[in-house]
Amino acid sequence: MRELPRGTVTFLFTDIEGSTRLLRELGREHYAEALAEHRRILRQAFADDGGVEVDTQGDAFFVAFPTAPGALRAAAAALEGLAVGQQPGWGRELRRERR
Repeated sequence: MRELPRGTVTFLFTDIEGSTRLLRELGREHYAEALAEHRRILRQAFADDGGVEVDTQGDAFFVAFPTAPGALRAAAAALEGLAVGQQPGWGRELRRERR
């Protein structure tokens, strides 16, 4: 694990809204594939802006950033990556909320 930022830090928490419903709709195998891609997209966005993964549970992330602007950029990049990625059922909801 990378060293956690010190001083004033910004925490980012994520969670997939409706993940239980999505699991039922997709089935275990397809949900596992979609979740793996979700994690890849988010981890890349976090790393690109200096985020350090503190913990994950299920589909949720807890990430620490050395700056608030970095956390905001990472969140925006994650949303964009999910919206344009092949996330069955997830991208549709993200695009609707961003309007």
